[in-house]
Amino acid sequence: MKSFYPLSLLILVFSFAACSTTDLTTDSTAAHENWEWIATPSWYDHTEYDTVSVVTWNVEHFVDEYDNPYIDNDRENSPEDDLAERRKLLAEALIDLDADIVVFQEIESAAYVESIAEEYLAEMGYRYFTSRESNDWYMNVVVMSRIPLGILYSYANPYTYIVGEEDDDGGPSIQNLTNNRMLSVDVHVNPNYRFLLSGLHLKAGRGDRNAGWRIGQINLLREHYGRISSINHDARILVTGDLNTIPGDPEFEQLLGNEESRVQFIDPLADVQSYTHTADDPQRQLDHILPNRPMMQDLVPGSATIPMPFDAETMRFISDHLPVMAKFVTTVN
Repeated sequence: MKSFYPLSLLILVFSFAACSTTDLTTDSTAAHENWEWIATPSWYDHTEYDTVSVVTWNVEHFVDEYDNPYIDNDRENSPEDDLAERRKLLAEALIDLDADIVVFQEIESAAYVESIAEEYLAEMGYRYFTSRESNDWYMNVVVMSRIPLGILYSYANPYTYIVGEEDDDGGPSIQNLTNNRMLSVDVHVNPNYRFLLSGLHLKAGRGDRNAGWRIGQINLLREHYGRISSINHDARILVTGDLNTIPGDPEFEQLLGNEESRVQFIDPLADVQSYTHTADDPQRQLDHILPNRPMMQDLVPGSATIPMPFDAETMRFISDHLPVMAKFVTTVN
């Protein structure tokens, strides 16, 4: 199959180059990370963060009580009666987790997350709430952070291949229906420690077509990561989210890469039993935190866990997924 890439993809992967005064083609000292004209907020004291903790959590159809007239879905139009209780319990769980960065999947909007933080988490220090939301659907990926965030990279516009599938005319099958559920954002912890954080909610479902859909999404992500790594081979990248694939699946292995790959991710839970779905009786791990090789060196030993702030029944009431958490040392030079 002859490979081609839409203009929008080229714009995505090159857009960050136009925003910096650094010559990205000649400077190998983490050029994509060191944005000269991005200011640090006066309220932020990076000396308070010798580690950074990250949680990813699919919170299962977590909508607000307001009907968005541009989204036609019964669950969003008329939320279930238990919404207020779920929201309160989610906030209590987030207080218990006390993560510096939380990556949500299946939540309605960044504004909704910010409203939850204002109501329940006012003392937690969350200042950043970012997303690239769908124009016509309610399940989005949202990042909430105490740590300053930089440029947001959206994968919503490009079409990706559904690998191994053909369209009605016999050509390669492509889609961009779910690519808005993938985003990356620069995290600026301190002058010597920055990383690219990806929040993902890949296509759900088993079978060849869904697997090929995910592989197409993963190929786009890996091309972006490869371009970043070609600028700075020590760039730190952290993949988080509901990947809808389990360790050993071809698409999971495609995302990880291998020792010969320009970018290789490591599963810090590979050697332990770590299931995240379904929350009250977990039988499979769909949710992951995957550092690349440079960032894996910063992982606090034993910090990659599947936390359970409440009993199984309460966790299932909040969501059908369990969260995943990990912590990284940020005092490296």
